[in-house]
Amino acid sequence: MLQIKSFTFNPFMENTYLLYDESKEAAIFDPGCYEKYEQEELSRFIQEEGLKVTHLINTHCHIDHVLGNAFVKRKYSVPLYIHKKERSVLKSVITYAPNYGFAGYEEVEPDFYLNEKDSLKFGNTEMSILFVPGHAPGHLVFYHQPTAICIAGDTLFQGSIGRTDLPGGDHETLLQAIKNEMFTLPEDTKVYPGHGPHTTIGFEKEHNPFVGKKAKF
Repeated sequence: MLQIKSFTFNPFMENTYLLYDESKEAAIFDPGCYEKYEQEELSRFIQEEGLKVTHLINTHCHIDHVLGNAFVKRKYSVPLYIHKKERSVLKSVITYAPNYGFAGYEEVEPDFYLNEKDSLKFGNTEMSILFVPGHAPGHLVFYHQPTAICIAGDTLFQGSIGRTDLPGGDHETLLQAIKNEMFTLPEDTKVYPGHGPHTTIGFEKEHNPFVGKKAKF
């Protein structure tokens, strides 16, 4: 059975997710752990649960979601997976990280590129990959059908959507991608976003002011 553990890291209050199953293999999504105590919190849980980290994935590569990439790659000797359209987004972080107070940010290179035709496999788990651009040009969302878990990054939030005023963002693109990709998932799907509490597809289809049934788009 797939299990999920969430951590909230860095001043952006970013959600980092650790997914693992009975095989004890694990995948880390969007490590935002920058401070040493944040890194220790993540690694302590992994050690206590006896997990083996095999994958490091960025749903997208804005600064708050990649601050812990170097730490995870170094500690667990795992490859980094991103969408190819996020490479330039990732490369740009080193230029502006000091402006946000992250002078110690370490740049890392992606090892593999994912796209929506792929699936993500670790342990006994296989997740579908959805392409949901708009917040970022190569934003990916990961869905596990047996447990109805969706790792959404900064696409769909409880009562909101990802901001689209950053470089590479586009408001209409995000609205259509949520509608065409995420809203085709079962309504009981649990959506774990990059910030804030989890929600469900059904709740957002009903109540979300940007993409719900009463929204005009």
